[in-house]
Amino acid sequence: MSAETRVFPWPRLHEFCAGVFRHLGVPEAEARLAADVLSSADRRGIDSHGVARLRTYFDLISVGKINPRPRPRIVRESPSTATVDGDNGLGLVVGPWANDIAMEKAERAGTGWVAVCHTNHFGIAGYYVLEALKRDMIGWAMTNSSRGVAPLWGAERMLGTNPLAIGFPAREEPPIVLDMSTCAVPLGKIEIAVRKGESIPLGWAIDREGNPTTDPRAMIEGGALLPLGSDREHSGHKGYGLALAVDVLSAVLSGANWGPFAPPFALRQADPVRKVGKGIGHFFGAMRIDAFRDPDEFKAQIDDFVRTLRATRPTPGTPGVLIPGDPERTAQKERDVHGIPLLPPVLEDLRDISRRTGVSLE
Repeated sequence: MSAETRVFPWPRLHEFCAGVFRHLGVPEAEARLAADVLSSADRRGIDSHGVARLRTYFDLISVGKINPRPRPRIVRESPSTATVDGDNGLGLVVGPWANDIAMEKAERAGTGWVAVCHTNHFGIAGYYVLEALKRDMIGWAMTNSSRGVAPLWGAERMLGTNPLAIGFPAREEPPIVLDMSTCAVPLGKIEIAVRKGESIPLGWAIDREGNPTTDPRAMIEGGALLPLGSDREHSGHKGYGLALAVDVLSAVLSGANWGPFAPPFALRQADPVRKVGKGIGHFFGAMRIDAFRDPDEFKAQIDDFVRTLRATRPTPGTPGVLIPGDPERTAQKERDVHGIPLLPPVLEDLRDISRRTGVSLE
């Protein structure tokens, strides 16, 4: 860890983020909610989607590209479904509001499904399924995002990182929490490599000519990320297909901009020349287990499934089989005690925001 890297207790970072959002005109309750979503990423070790993103939210709200006081509304619904217009609000606020609707519909109808348009970056997808797990439900969350990923055999950006998450509750074992992007690696990891001055593995990205690269700057400066699997030989068509499905459910179904027409999540990036909808889109689902089978029986089977997988004979030199959610749980246990490490470029961004807003960081 660099001598300049600072470690902050997560509640301190939470208060700082909430204070910055309040300064930008976000109401108190929504400011704290947005800070909840951001701090959940840092606590779970997903540094690319936590306070490292605060600069972008700050910039976009400051120039009027995100509405700090949105009034999201349901524009179409059935007993188990809804479509929401997010009024160009923070995804960190609109996302939880829409996710709550999905869970409330599941409480009444057995399942609930909500598509959202006219919204912005919503943080980590895992945050939303963790909320469903608190209600003993299976949770789903996904979102499209601005173009950064090349389709299989393509040499330019056409799709977003398009993450998805699914959470399954257990009884005695920890829940299964899948939280993944549909590309080989999320953009945040490229940005972290740039900050650290490190190279990236082959298979993560291509340069502006479409050639494989280990230089993260080559991806940033006109290149593209690759879909999960990277190339045809390593099943890149599967990651590409997943990304396309997330885009359809999040954007085409809701009326948001899809594929290369999704608006950028950075001031330095130009807006697409064509619009096919409103903002970016999210999609949330919640499933009440007793709508399908006895909840205790289901959770006992999940426990058995987890224990069976953990008992797998490990490959040489590895600690054994991981269950989806294990790395994040381990990170949270560590960071809740010892704090969140911030790289120098992130810390400098936060200090600059502190100077601009008067919100104390330290």
